[in-house]
Amino acid sequence: MADSINTQAAVPLQPLKPNATIGAANKQDSATDLKARAKAEEFEAFFISQMFKNMSSGLETDKTFGGGESEKIYKSMLNDEYAKSMSSQGGIGIADMVYREILALQEV
Repeated sequence: MADSINTQAAVPLQPLKPNATIGAANKQDSATDLKARAKAEEFEAFFISQMFKNMSSGLETDKTFGGGESEKIYKSMLNDEYAKSMSSQGGIGIADMVYREILALQEV
């Protein structure tokens, strides 16, 4: 049984970052790449936010000092900000995949 387990270490993917050294001829492509990267990170942030929403849906609030509509709104906004922060710092890899697909679709 132990022989069937793959012991090879997984190589983590490094997040893609737009090329910082771009000449004047590629400025328009650079702007397009930056927009594509921003949209990919926005999509990943939305996905992570929805994950957080589902993860915290069963948690009960403290009845003494919590609860109500204000807390629901605050929790939603807090989840959104956590997701944006995670996505901008590398996230979970969805933005990289979406970014590659956006660039591939533009080449067609």
